[in-house]
Amino acid sequence: MIRKPAVAGMFYPADKKSLTAFIQGYFKKTACDGNEISCKGIVSPHAGYIYSGAVAAKTFACVKVPKRVIILAPNHTGLGKIAAVAPHDEWETPLGNVKIDRELAEKLVESSKYMEFDKTAHAREHAAEVQIPFLQVKRPDVKIVPITMMPMSMDIAMDIGHTIADIIKSVGEPVLIVASSDMNHYEPQSVANRKDKIAMDRILNMDPAGLHTAVNKHSISMCGYIPAIIMLVASMELGASRADLVDYRTSGDVSGDYSSVVGYAGIIIR
Repeated sequence: MIRKPAVAGMFYPADKKSLTAFIQGYFKKTACDGNEISCKGIVSPHAGYIYSGAVAAKTFACVKVPKRVIILAPNHTGLGKIAAVAPHDEWETPLGNVKIDRELAEKLVESSKYMEFDKTAHAREHAAEVQIPFLQVKRPDVKIVPITMMPMSMDIAMDIGHTIADIIKSVGEPVLIVASSDMNHYEPQSVANRKDKIAMDRILNMDPAGLHTAVNKHSISMCGYIPAIIMLVASMELGASRADLVDYRTSGDVSGDYSSVVGYAGIIIR
């Protein structure tokens, strides 16, 4: 079963040549001097590339991408299971098909009370899809496990995070966890900057419970805060002790309209 692209030609170029040039152009603008960082997890934005592509590319550019990657994405459509693991064999992108890591996916489902195979949640969801071309350019043989997440309690998020960490330990090789998330949505630049700093500070302080509290207390419309929390929980259990902000921008920095912006952050966890 192959999952066809849902947002090619809308969020990113739909042909191979243009998409490759687009991403490689972003990568060339990022100086990492060949020093790729081995990370446990990252936060990467998922808007249209014209808005968030520079932040996502800067984040991926200096990350050492292993062969196996779990992509945790918010569920924007409201369809499907609370934690929906892609049941497909491959995902198609303009750069070619990417294999689903069936071994990893099956272990996650078998070991979790909450993660289930479900294609409905992935049919129209863009948040995992837009991360994949960056991975393909960095690591053409990459295998992925896309998982969408509904809003959930901190207890459930922690349970899923611990399960992911346990499974990664069991496979005995590096697995990168990508938390796909944009930051605060559709408020003036000054408000977005203030709210985004609150959320980013919790991530940078390796405080997943604090992020959950902050998002709800301050009404921060960070769409992927659950994926970020789960990624943090798993990464910390896998030995991560440091988070670094790679880049932060808003849609206003591209459009020039600062009256209603969306924030984009790139963060690495190591």
